[in-house]
Amino acid sequence: MSTLPPRRLNIDNINPHVRVAKYAVRGELATKAEEYRIRLENGDKSLPFSKVISANIGNPQQLDQQPITFFRQVLSILEYPKLLQNGEALKNIFEFEQDVIDRARTLLKSVRTVGAYSHSQGVPIIRKSVARFIQLRDGFPSDPSDIYLCGGASSGVNALLHIICADRTSGVLVPIPQYPLYTATLSVLEAQSVPYCLDESTAWGTDVHAIRESLSKAKAEGVDVRAIVVINPGNPTGASLTADDIKDVLDLAAEERLVVIADEVYQTNVFIGEFTSFKKRLRELQLEEPVKYGNIELVSLHSTSKGMVGECGHRGGYFELVGFDQEVVAQIYKFLCIMLCPPVIGQCLVELMVNPPKEGEPSYELYQREYTTIQEGLHERALALYEAFNKSMEGVDCQEPQGAMYLFPQIRLPSKAIAAAEAVHRQPDEFYALRLLDATGICVVPGSGFGQKEGTLHFRTTFLAPGTEWVERIVEFHKAFMDEFR
Repeated sequence: MSTLPPRRLNIDNINPHVRVAKYAVRGELATKAEEYRIRLENGDKSLPFSKVISANIGNPQQLDQQPITFFRQVLSILEYPKLLQNGEALKNIFEFEQDVIDRARTLLKSVRTVGAYSHSQGVPIIRKSVARFIQLRDGFPSDPSDIYLCGGASSGVNALLHIICADRTSGVLVPIPQYPLYTATLSVLEAQSVPYCLDESTAWGTDVHAIRESLSKAKAEGVDVRAIVVINPGNPTGASLTADDIKDVLDLAAEERLVVIADEVYQTNVFIGEFTSFKKRLRELQLEEPVKYGNIELVSLHSTSKGMVGECGHRGGYFELVGFDQEVVAQIYKFLCIMLCPPVIGQCLVELMVNPPKEGEPSYELYQREYTTIQEGLHERALALYEAFNKSMEGVDCQEPQGAMYLFPQIRLPSKAIAAAEAVHRQPDEFYALRLLDATGICVVPGSGFGQKEGTLHFRTTFLAPGTEWVERIVEFHKAFMDEFR
């Protein structure tokens, strides 16, 4: 019997930086959850649950969040413009309002077809809408030429880190706990992730002293720290920064010449206080002290995947550049040109997100009702989880939800549970999360996947799944787990 020749690629000769990169949100737990989902769909009755809850990832529509009607109606016309040939049927049979038809015509006039490439920076009329949205939000001008549409915020982060990181000595300050996009991308780029710990005792506050300590340590080790990432509201913590918190970060950026990467994709998911953008706070400070803050380089990102839109699959987003050298801007644009352009249908969705129906327009009432229902439902479920963690689960502490789509409770496990985890070569929080999945079908992400202060254990869960019955399943599992390992 002949032997097949060896394949050219194997696990030992592919890019080693990809091999060591970690992305826990879609790691082993998510893979196992999907296997359980398929078994249930195929009629398997042997599992102790009837439904998998993917609380591991901020994917609203996978967990039954309904799309905004106005958005999907406009997109349907963009995908099949022949629908416009029978406007009366659209109105009378499918209940499309006139402003839906008008918006679709306006966008089609600019893009012509969503099946064609656009300008690499994005469709000009859509960038104008984004700039207008930012100006109305912040009260300061925004230039469409500074707006770059992208395939979700993740695509923008990837492009920017490719530009910022010149070699293996390049470093970026990253909050811990953090969304693992940043550390994974830096790992692939063979650049340095410089962690700074958020303060759990102050509701995951951004402690500028901790940042300075991390920065000094990295510089002493020869790292060229070039940028700082701030996620506001926070992922996975849900923390929401005040105007003073933002000023502290901008002060540090001014002193240390750091590029500020403001990940603001959860800006509409705020439960306590109001969202303040880094752009707004920077412009205010520049009016007060134009020399000190005049050359700060800021990039802020937003996305259609979160908020009340929840259109993760359409891959729409943007970033705005502020204060960058024009030769660097040209290189960013060149890098984006290599990728041709972001999905055009996603770009159109960005336009709808930043320019929704206005009061007095035919679609406004339904849009507002749908938006508010989603917003109130998220807050209700966040509070249900928060109360369950703090009042019904032994050894669990959770900060009050301020924003975003997640809670990040701390869990204190019995020594026998930690020993059991070590016996199977697992991190204790990973062991806990796997047992939770096996018992309930609820998939969360262990805190070790985001980074956590040494000696602490956490897990991250979304509160996107409808209803609160699944919260009780977590409570029941936790009691049984703690009893088992006393």
